[in-house]
Amino acid sequence: MPELPEVEVTRLSFAARITGAHIVSMRMGKPLRWPLGLEPQALVSCQVTGVRRRGKYLLVDLETGLLLIHLGMSGSLNFSETQGSPGPHDHMDLVTTQGILRLHDPRRFGAVVWAPSEQSPQAFKLLGHLGVEPLGAGFDLAAFQAGLKRRNSPIKQVLLAGDVVVGVGNIYASEALFLSGIRPTTKAAKLTKPRVAKLHQAIREVLALAVAKGGSSLRDFVSAEGKNGYFQLEAGVYGRAGLACRVCTTPIKQILQGQRSTFFCPVCQKY
Repeated sequence: MPELPEVEVTRLSFAARITGAHIVSMRMGKPLRWPLGLEPQALVSCQVTGVRRRGKYLLVDLETGLLLIHLGMSGSLNFSETQGSPGPHDHMDLVTTQGILRLHDPRRFGAVVWAPSEQSPQAFKLLGHLGVEPLGAGFDLAAFQAGLKRRNSPIKQVLLAGDVVVGVGNIYASEALFLSGIRPTTKAAKLTKPRVAKLHQAIREVLALAVAKGGSSLRDFVSAEGKNGYFQLEAGVYGRAGLACRVCTTPIKQILQGQRSTFFCPVCQKY
């Protein structure tokens, strides 16, 4: 599943190129997770004023309202001057005066939803429960500590929940916990303030590095320019079960938490 870095890499790869364009037409294919919310032709002539990100959602700002795009489990966007005939898994073509934005989603767990504003019920339903952005100025250490202190679940599960801090998905939660020396099964409320401070910094560092590396291409992720990501080549623990820890050479362990694979070093992650 594309996580925050992959979504941010996608945004960066087409935001500047589509900003200022006017919509010529919009084609929606097979139904996605939620309906668009209006007839596609209603968006014709609207100008794209920018592209933002909130958690794993891309927000395409329009003169009238905005489009909220989620990539689901296996979705990807491609933005190009021209596109070939849509295939069976191409579920949206947003044709603009500056290129065509296409959503490719084999599993159809993604979504394209129009909302009149970010404060509207349609948008609030999708964005209202999201925690603070980890790469933004609002990711305050004291608030992060307070949020974890209220949670008695394993720290890995709390990070994945997305209500304390948003967008730290399975790959990057494992990596941030490794970098901060925290066992993924440790209860969030039991972490000391110094250890939470290390985790706070590790989340920032891991996500920033992942964005710089173009995200992680474990299966089929590519940016809107068709480029692969390379963070997975530098992962400390994720996907490395049985391999030697890059720090202490102890074999990396793999466990299941909430039906998701978790990777950690039993020596480096003591706390």
